[in-house]
Amino acid sequence: MKPHPKEKKEQRGLTAYKRGHGAEALCRVALWLKGYRIIASRYKTHQGEIDLIAIRGGTLAFIEVKARPDVRQASEAVSEHQKARLARTGSLFLARQRGFSRFDIRFDVMLVLPWRWPIHIQNAFEPQL
Repeated sequence: MKPHPKEKKEQRGLTAYKRGHGAEALCRVALWLKGYRIIASRYKTHQGEIDLIAIRGGTLAFIEVKARPDVRQASEAVSEHQKARLARTGSLFLARQRGFSRFDIRFDVMLVLPWRWPIHIQNAFEPQL
């Protein structure tokens, strides 16, 4: 008996969800090895979600993780709409967590490809607030 199309879609969603968690876990390890301290993971607000928030030295980085089959697809995965959402969520984080106002703020992207170490793109974009 063939699965119903809705069941197939739900299974794909669950697979993507698990892949996202695995990619974020790998990125947390990569950042830790580079000397970052993860202060939040999957930070959620009514504005949106930031995958990872990390500090290193005097820099606070809001990090979006993208797991895709190749570099091109991964690098194109962060749309302008998503960048704006990340910037709004980052602003809300800073408003709620006043202790980070002295840090330099940066928006990074980490690309996770099959069987490769994550690619960390620092200052991937400047937010348009």
